[in-house]
Amino acid sequence: MFNAFEKKRAIENRKIEEAMPETKSIPRNYPSDVQILSENGREIILVGTAHISRESANLVREVIEAEQPDVVCVELDPQRFKALSQKRRWESLDLKSIIRQKQLSTLIINLLLGSYQKKLGKKLGVMPGAELLEATQAAEENNIPVELCDRDIRITLRRAWNSMSFWDKIKLLSGGMAGMFMDEELDEAKLAEIRQKDVLSEMIETLGEAMPVLKRVLIDERDQYLSEKIRRAKGQKIVAVVGAGHVQGMLKALRSGKPADLSEIEQIPKLSPWIKIIGWGIPAVILASLGYIGLTKGAQTAGDNALFWFLANGIPSAIGAMLALAHPITIITSFLAAPITSLTPVIGAGYVAAFVQAYFQPPVVKELQSVSEDALKLRKWWSNKLLRVLLVFILTSLGSVLGTYVGGYKIISSLF
Repeated sequence: MFNAFEKKRAIENRKIEEAMPETKSIPRNYPSDVQILSENGREIILVGTAHISRESANLVREVIEAEQPDVVCVELDPQRFKALSQKRRWESLDLKSIIRQKQLSTLIINLLLGSYQKKLGKKLGVMPGAELLEATQAAEENNIPVELCDRDIRITLRRAWNSMSFWDKIKLLSGGMAGMFMDEELDEAKLAEIRQKDVLSEMIETLGEAMPVLKRVLIDERDQYLSEKIRRAKGQKIVAVVGAGHVQGMLKALRSGKPADLSEIEQIPKLSPWIKIIGWGIPAVILASLGYIGLTKGAQTAGDNALFWFLANGIPSAIGAMLALAHPITIITSFLAAPITSLTPVIGAGYVAAFVQAYFQPPVVKELQSVSEDALKLRKWWSNKLLRVLLVFILTSLGSVLGTYVGGYKIISSLF
């Protein structure tokens, strides 16, 4: 009777396997982190890793050396690979160029995410991305070609930033900075749990509940991108090393057999026409209101309102620069620039102040080397010159936004 039961169970299991022909049984007792698929006679071996895990790094090497694939694909783009493989990552930073290109917001997000991973990595005894570097090193040692299959990190971050609302950006920056400074004690049980997770993907999943656009750009789009790049890789046997948070989405994409249009998700989205209308509309309304006040209530009243606008913008921005302990000329520049930049969407007061701060107090090599560690300590945002430039940007921008609302309300109310 027992044998009959086992025979029936074996038949049922065979039926289940036949219903899912794309998934093969896992050889040599690989853990569940390894998924093997067959696609048009090719074999794709997905290794899902935790980005802060020595166990993941060891598993990656084990799979590559055992499988000897035709190619190894990794969840890296050339920029991130360069950052991971070169210890002098921040020393080559062209801060003034980043400010000119108005990419300080992207730099801040990159710094927040990287510092968060590094913080956990110190507790776990392994640095972020160790398993990805291990994959490239194991491939090189075995003369196996490497494919960098991730989307350019700069495109990813700019797509995420441009797709977020103003308040989502404020929530991300404030929440991210608050989380960095919290020094939560992790016991052995918690550390063991973290080792089994893709910590960065999990953090993004949590943020995605509050800001779905962030999850769409950072996770869902990259699931499609990574899957398509792996599908296009040459060779019959492919080992792909990706964060565990991408595995399920990639399995779905690969099994669907539908090619992804990479050109669509490689574009940096243009700002909504409404943002441009509002950006130019506010200055137009302010200037038109001042002109109308001058015609109906006299030049003196118009002058008083214009002075109020100047002070309402200049003072909060200057206070923001002072709170950041900016250079005196940066403080004066913030005061003078904010009323003018508030009347044009081309550039903000924060970028002007940051550029002046970087010019008069540029960060030195030592500060660039330690920025990832310094970003985890609140007081270091005032002593590290690179972080102080970012702080100047944030605080003067907030001051200018506050001044625009206060000054605008005063002028519009004067019409009535």
